[in-house]
Amino acid sequence: MTVAPHTGQIVESGNHAAAETARHFTWHSEDDTTAFAQRLAAQPLLANAFVTLHGDLGAGKTTLVRHLLRTLGVQGRIKSPTYAVVEPHEAPGLAIWHFDFYRFDDPREWEDAGFRDIFANPGLKVAEWPEKAAALTPLADLAIHIEAIDDTERKVTVHAHTRTGRALLQAL
Repeated sequence: MTVAPHTGQIVESGNHAAAETARHFTWHSEDDTTAFAQRLAAQPLLANAFVTLHGDLGAGKTTLVRHLLRTLGVQGRIKSPTYAVVEPHEAPGLAIWHFDFYRFDDPREWEDAGFRDIFANPGLKVAEWPEKAAALTPLADLAIHIEAIDDTERKVTVHAHTRTGRALLQAL
């Protein structure tokens, strides 16, 4: 995603009656992605949340994760786990696992890789392409759907599926 100058506010729209379960955003630049990641990272409940990221290749899923992990204090290189499937990260007082299930061919890989144990422990879990793990993952607290409109603009819909998710969504 390219960076373009932007000085305006992130535009939010949507039905306020359904605000506790879904919200819509427009990110006009990578700066808006960063601001969203910062707001999400500021929420204490994120420390034990499961967040899924949905969108086509190049939509900005990994970019969002990089901004989120940097904001949480992850040092060093943050790479996409496309080939490794999972990349563990450490932030001050927080364990983080970044999954990318894009290359999953068989949901049994979930069991073989020991992911059930990871999800049974505390920490933030973020997964790209969760649909490739079929119904083996737990219910996501937040599901973030990113649609690329052009090189810089993104339409984003965030769905909350749990009580934790609704609290996180409300703070965004």
